[in-house]
Amino acid sequence: MSYAAMILVFLIGLLHLYIMWFEMFAWTTRGPKIFTMLPKELFEPTKGLAANQGLYNGFLAAGLFWSLLISDSVWQLYVATFFLACVAIAGIYGAATAARKIIYVQTLPATLAMGAMVFS
Repeated sequence: MSYAAMILVFLIGLLHLYIMWFEMFAWTTRGPKIFTMLPKELFEPTKGLAANQGLYNGFLAAGLFWSLLISDSVWQLYVATFFLACVAIAGIYGAATAARKIIYVQTLPATLAMGAMVFS
């Protein structure tokens, strides 16, 4: 995998660590500022649901970071592609069901990283 692709995978992993932190630990404090279309009184009762989503984002980050530690280049590519595809699909679903901007935050970077891997 090229250095450019590895940097993109790393940055997407960092993004998903941030999303994990946000959803697990800052849902009730930062959530209302980010998801302004939702009523503020909705954040406290959905804290557990958001934390569960955050955990899944943590798994995505772990998979992306793991792919960077794999020494076999073929398996590194397979593992990174799998987790990037998961991120891209989650972004498409999130854009369709939650907020359209998610496609730019999740799907576009994951697709760019996969493109960088293909052309490396």
